[in-house]
Amino acid sequence: MRRRYVIVAILALCLSITGIALSQGDINKYPSCKYCGMDREKFAHSRIFIQYQNGTTEGTCSLHCAAIEFASNIDRTPSQINVGDYNTRNLIDAEKAFWVIGGSKMGVMTKRAKWAFEKKEDAEKFTRENGGELATFEQAIQAAYQGMYEDTKMIRDRRKMRKMDKEPKQ
Repeated sequence: MRRRYVIVAILALCLSITGIALSQGDINKYPSCKYCGMDREKFAHSRIFIQYQNGTTEGTCSLHCAAIEFASNIDRTPSQINVGDYNTRNLIDAEKAFWVIGGSKMGVMTKRAKWAFEKKEDAEKFTRENGGELATFEQAIQAAYQGMYEDTKMIRDRRKMRKMDKEPKQ
């Protein structure tokens, strides 16, 4: 009887370790976002991992950059879209996630943040503490496209300011 418990415990531990390794495998494959260069491990709470029907994959740092990916590859159909859970940083199904749009927390690559949560109660807690509205994936990706011009302008302005700060003063 005791041996059975030990075996079950070992199996559970192995499955847990495998799950962690798999959820970080996308970061090893795509350590930085090809659209903006951001570190996907640092932004694991907002990262997106896309699997296409043709077997190819792509990893981005955020929903903003995923929207660029989708628009740039309109002929490739996603078969699975995963997103980092805001709290755990583990990959979850983006279409089943509970999304929060807006709120007081600064977004990744966007003025209007879009965060994903595996559990509805976590998303609701976030909105109570930080504002924002509950949404579906469809609403979140639409918001990403709608904010694309303003977000891109904001990113360009920030990069321009950083570049000016780095230039030697005469």
